[in-house]
Amino acid sequence: MRHTYVFALCFGSAVALSGCESQMSDEEVERAVAGVNVIDATGLNDIMLQAGDPNEAVAYFSRSVQVNPDRVDLKRGLAQSLVRAKKPSEAARVWAEVVASAESTPNDQVEYADALIRAGDWAKAEDVLNRIPPTVETYDRYRLEAMVADAGEDWKKADSFYETAIGLTTNPARVLNNWGYSKLTRGDFTGAEKLFLEAITYDDGMFTAKNNLMMARGAQRKYDMPVLAGSQTERAQLLHTLALAAIKQGDLTMGKTLLEEAIDTHPQHFDAAVRALRALEANVQRG
Repeated sequence: MRHTYVFALCFGSAVALSGCESQMSDEEVERAVAGVNVIDATGLNDIMLQAGDPNEAVAYFSRSVQVNPDRVDLKRGLAQSLVRAKKPSEAARVWAEVVASAESTPNDQVEYADALIRAGDWAKAEDVLNRIPPTVETYDRYRLEAMVADAGEDWKKADSFYETAIGLTTNPARVLNNWGYSKLTRGDFTGAEKLFLEAITYDDGMFTAKNNLMMARGAQRKYDMPVLAGSQTERAQLLHTLALAAIKQGDLTMGKTLLEEAIDTHPQHFDAAVRALRALEANVQRG
């Protein structure tokens, strides 16, 4: 309603001006109205990017780009919406167009690299990141640099980039979790556990970090559950992960105990844990 009111007010002013000054043509009035529409559309673009169904945003920006194919801001909106809609390959194609334009910014290249990583094109993502000027020192840039270094198993470079990224944000939970997972894949379970715990201190609702923590602890044969915020369902799922880690270590009795605890903890039927327990018991009987 506010946009409609502003439009009516501006349109009324334009018409009034046209009545007061005979020199203002109909074409000039149309241009004034078009200017108001651009302002109103810019506000709508922001709304579509920040809220609502991402697929609706994709449809909105797709239509907008068809009508205004030279508008780089609309292509940005389309690319960002495609990422939100979990269509990274399509997003990367649009980002490529944005980056190739004269209006491109270093941040566009960062977002392009992000889309490429989501699409699994690590080599191209690295190439895009390498073309970004070294003066661009942002959290997202270094977070992506760390992930690319991880993918290439350049652990020294990855650790350096992760550390830099952490220093560039007030909430490093996400990057701490990524770094912890990197340590987990390297077999540095103690280092991974420390990073997952730190991630949880910044975001105690981050289930992925909690689940990864269970894997890191299980790999060290640490089967006690630390005190973590969360629902009964979450706790049951974490016990299930810890049980599987115990079984992987060959600690079958502990695995059975943890699975039973997970089943008892879950407020409903915990099918995955029940199936794992039955499979374990059947395997033990055959053995």
